Amino acid sequence: MNVTLKKGKGIGMEKTKGTLEAEISKALTHWEKNYLGRGSVSVKSDILRDMVIVVLHGILTAAEYTVCLDKEGLLSVKTHRNSLVESGLDDLKEIFLTITGEEVVSFHTDISTKTGERVMVFKLSNDLQSKLY
Repeated sequence: MNVTLKKGKGIGMEKTKGTLEAEISKALTHWEKNYLGRGSVSVKSDILRDMVIVVLHGILTAAEYTVCLDKEGLLSVKTHRNSLVESGLDDLKEIFLTITGEEVVSFHTDISTKTGERVMVFKLSNDLQSKLY
């Protein structure tokens, strides 16, 4: 499975689906550390049609788990964490354009305050998976 990227750093380079997914995971980990001040324990990215689904594990601090014990605290942590990620969306879009050659047309995210996982879904302008052969 190879893809020839049309835009970004990878112009003309053929990369496998796994390589692209690994690059996305690495870039998001780097972005988290630089932008949010700390990174997740692990990141897994999957390309599916015109979407990239990213699952980040271990993103909550011990203090945030404690705050999440009641509903008000839980909603506060979710809102705060989502606001932080959304404020860096322009950087995330640029990361995806550079790695995949596709623009991000929409972004969706949620966090589990029980497991400490964040799920991010990046909807791309084209079906990236169909370009992989």
